Amino acid sequence: MLDKRINLMVAWNLQESTLKDVKESRFEVAVLPVGSTEPHGLHLPYGMDYYQAKAVAEKACEKAVEMGAKVVMLPAIPYGSNRNSLGFPMTISLDQSTLNMVVRDIVDSLEHHGVRKLVILNGHGGNDFTPLMRDLYGRTGVFIVTVDWWKTVEDVRSIIIEEPGEHADEFETSIGLALFPHLVHMEDAEEGFVNTPKVKSLTYPWARFTRPWNFLTMNSGFGNPLKSSKEKGEKILEKAVERIAHLIKELSDPEVSEGFPY
Repeated sequence: MLDKRINLMVAWNLQESTLKDVKESRFEVAVLPVGSTEPHGLHLPYGMDYYQAKAVAEKACEKAVEMGAKVVMLPAIPYGSNRNSLGFPMTISLDQSTLNMVVRDIVDSLEHHGVRKLVILNGHGGNDFTPLMRDLYGRTGVFIVTVDWWKTVEDVRSIIIEEPGEHADEFETSIGLALFPHLVHMEDAEEGFVNTPKVKSLTYPWARFTRPWNFLTMNSGFGNPLKSSKEKGEKILEKAVERIAHLIKELSDPEVSEGFPY
């Protein structure tokens, strides 16, 4: 009889695996979910970015395993870079340089264990691992890909979401309703109005600056969540999971060699 744990493919989730599971497995790709700890309006949990990154990673890894990928999901990082949200109580922020150091050490560990591909599955818009990838290029044998998971479905979002926003909006709230409805309190949801800068030119997308979130918003929400639904969230998640799982499977198949992925 097959070992129940292996039969259920638990080994792809490192946090839930035993040494026996890991010894009997082979991993080509590691997936590292990264979130943040900050308020998301009055109706969503502080762990919104963490929970959604972790859930999307779980679903994508499980689907990728079913497709034949050799993948392991690492424990998720619950903190992100969000100093511009410290005006709200109990925002917990790490400098991007601190996050980068954590990821560097994870990359070193993966290389030590012979895992040559890493997908950083990011769930927070304030996290930016692109400079780190450039810094590590040529210094590590691990091929690194960063995926902002919500960007994988921008085409789908534009069709399904009626009132686009940026934070605790219809999109994020629909995702929350689909993944962890017990943590979503729609009775407290607000329309998410935001202030505009006194300097008009700062409204143009080519003028970038750090927005102090407690002055930009009233209760950290940016966008109207009142038309959110579980069904909208499920449709978006289905496509995101499909695309990310496909990426994992494609990364899993070839060996890393000089010039990879070309």
